[in-house]
Amino acid sequence: MELSLVKSLNTAALTARTFAYAPYSHFAVGAALLAADGRVFTGCNVENAAFGPTNCAERTAFFKAVSEGARQFTAIAVAGPDNAYTYPCGVCRQVMAEFCGPETFMVIVVKNPEEWRECLLGDLLPYGFGPEDVLCASS
Repeated sequence: MELSLVKSLNTAALTARTFAYAPYSHFAVGAALLAADGRVFTGCNVENAAFGPTNCAERTAFFKAVSEGARQFTAIAVAGPDNAYTYPCGVCRQVMAEFCGPETFMVIVVKNPEEWRECLLGDLLPYGFGPEDVLCASS
């Protein structure tokens, strides 16, 4: 992926983080999801006093994208609190597996504007359970 595109996604994730609603954990996270058609969908975490209804930034971005017709994705940038690498949780990884190939979807974890790590979804979710597994189980 081009460096300028990575930096653009990183900036969008950092900006999305500023909109996080995290009055309980104070752990603000932002995400920027790149669709295959070039659109970028952002999301932030939205907490709830009951905790269970809380939604992560990554899922917020995916659900926004899907609700607007996107179904194929290239990469996501995730920005947690300053100077910390914040990887997607297991539930978010599972949502990514629903729509993204483990060997092609890039996860970019942003520490700050100048530092980030890149890995493939398959590295974060080895032996993941995806739509193909459901189809195999029902045949």
